[in-house]
Amino acid sequence: MSEAVRSLSPSSVWNHFADLNAVPRPSKKEERVIKFMVDFGQSLGLPTEVDHIGNVFIRKPASPGMEGRTPVVLQAHLDMVHQKNNGTDFDFDTEGIRMSVDGDWVKADGTTLGADNGIGVAFIMAILSSTDIAHPAIDALFTIDEETGMTGALELKGGMLNGKILLNIDTEDDDELTIGCAGGIDVTATVAVPMVAATSGAKALSLSVKGLNGGHSGMDIHKGLGNANKLMNRILDRLGARVQLSELNGGGLRNAIPRESNAVVVFDAAIESNVVATLETISAEIKAEHRTTDASAQILWSEAAVPSEVVNSNFKEALISAIYACPNGIYRMSPDIEGLVQTSNNLARVAIENSQLVIMCLTRSAVETEKMDLARAIERNFAQMGCSVELSGNYPGWTPNPSSAILTTMRDLYVEMFKEQPHVAACHAGLECGILGTNYPEMELISFGPNIRGAHSPDEKCQISSVQKSWDFFLRTLENIPTV
Repeated sequence: MSEAVRSLSPSSVWNHFADLNAVPRPSKKEERVIKFMVDFGQSLGLPTEVDHIGNVFIRKPASPGMEGRTPVVLQAHLDMVHQKNNGTDFDFDTEGIRMSVDGDWVKADGTTLGADNGIGVAFIMAILSSTDIAHPAIDALFTIDEETGMTGALELKGGMLNGKILLNIDTEDDDELTIGCAGGIDVTATVAVPMVAATSGAKALSLSVKGLNGGHSGMDIHKGLGNANKLMNRILDRLGARVQLSELNGGGLRNAIPRESNAVVVFDAAIESNVVATLETISAEIKAEHRTTDASAQILWSEAAVPSEVVNSNFKEALISAIYACPNGIYRMSPDIEGLVQTSNNLARVAIENSQLVIMCLTRSAVETEKMDLARAIERNFAQMGCSVELSGNYPGWTPNPSSAILTTMRDLYVEMFKEQPHVAACHAGLECGILGTNYPEMELISFGPNIRGAHSPDEKCQISSVQKSWDFFLRTLENIPTV
């Protein structure tokens, strides 16, 4: 399927993207893609190295006539979010992404596409492999594990980069110049689940919430999309004490709004019609409420084998109360930047695994103190039901600098090329710029990129015409980097 992608323009970008997407590259399993990038740099005869954590550096001297320009860092991350539809037969650990062209978009077959951030990696590879593109001296930095902890950026040491301007190619709207972002922290609650014997002569139903759109837990958090964990909790609450809970498995990655949740409930066979009637009612309510944001939402149930054990009833009620009380979605909008989400939480995973409850959240904010305050509120909520709660993976936000020289250069170029003002903004996603800037405080940072929709979900797609637009803008930016 990738042959159709390889025929697109700009050819160098799409061919590098196809090469990259043939390499499995889940977060925290980047060994193969690190080797791929090292082999790529060495094949060009360029100085290439890997640091202690796995970040890859490829250096390229300035093109003729550009030696006096300010050195730049070109940066993107190697890992990608691995999500697939339930009915998709695909092994992320062994297979390359199956891509196709659909009109003006490149998509994947039932999985995430990896344009976040593979298209940024491909942009940089195309510059490194070029022989006729004007550019200043380049430090190409390919970081690891951006999606599940920002590990590569957090572990980057000072003194590794020579550039004075950093161009991060990880923004998902081609009319946007990003100059700030949110920080984040992981909240993880765990506790042993008390199990008791199931009632003899009972019946069981398997419940599913599915068909939600999901999406990026930062960039899409303002859209009011359905959260499968919250909706399943609502269903369990409506069924009440009539049912016992045996299994629960909802959501997955912290940075993806959960699309699906599954549970098994047990009840007296005599009340089956009553249970089904309640499910029909709540299903109709949920689909009506989400008809705009999640038009394909489904609440399904089917007969299941009766399990030998169920969750203690008091624990089940405590869990339902805690999930109800857990903040999800927008917590506060920015009072300073119109339309910007300042603080949010994504209730990413709720599951009972091997008689242990696991709850995972990602809390984001552009304001460090507010981020920690919300994280502590969530911590207290789950601690009240006996959970052990860990706060980890803390990373800072990126404070906007609206007077930076590179912003002025890129904004003026955008107006010249496209006859309109770009949208200069901060975003609610976690970008690596804020972390990278801690060791390089004098460096000017900016992020841009082509249109990507549905990132972190199997609906992810990248717009072909936008890649061409962003590539042209990228080349003009490199040509116009100011003199030192």
